[in-house]
Amino acid sequence: MPRHHRPAKSVRVLLAEDQGMARGALALLLGMEPDIVVVAQLTAGDAIVDAALAHRPDVALLDVDLPGRSGLDAAAQLRDQVPDCRVLLLTTHGRPGHLRRAMAAGAAGFLVKDAPVEELAAAIRRVLTGETVIDPALAAHAANDAPNPLTPQECTVLKASADGATVTDIAGRLRLAEPTVRGCLSAALAKTGTQDPVEALREARRQGWL
Repeated sequence: MPRHHRPAKSVRVLLAEDQGMARGALALLLGMEPDIVVVAQLTAGDAIVDAALAHRPDVALLDVDLPGRSGLDAAAQLRDQVPDCRVLLLTTHGRPGHLRRAMAAGAAGFLVKDAPVEELAAAIRRVLTGETVIDPALAAHAANDAPNPLTPQECTVLKASADGATVTDIAGRLRLAEPTVRGCLSAALAKTGTQDPVEALREARRQGWL
């Protein structure tokens, strides 16, 4: 077989995936493309922005569900701090609400993880031309989704309750009045149809609202 000659200007890709085997396989396969070079491999979301500032990738390929900081949150940070970097998000499960949040975060694409690497490589090239690339099945699924019923403040308060924090703790951490925190939690329980903040948080994440 003829050897591929890497062009003078390769597409620089940052890859963030917490599953070691999947990350290694993806990096290897993408690295076999003649015009793509993986410049950084990460396992946690909170390392993405610093790595992007250091390596200046053209495209960041991010798993949605990362420890530390989700790929969705990291995408929004990259949009603000490394605006030249295009973001492609990968998901195993197309949860309701994720696609809408991905687009709001400035992502250039949203794909499923089990897509062939050729499709992924093509998507990387396409987003660099200014296209938005969305898996058709995810797009069809999202078209039938109801919008996120939680307000931004309710989302913030609900996320702050993740470690079992009390209303007083949350109020102090977020610099909000305790009645405001109680109101946000009460509204979140009602909108998720749950009985306590732990259940509400789980349901909101399942729906892709957080």
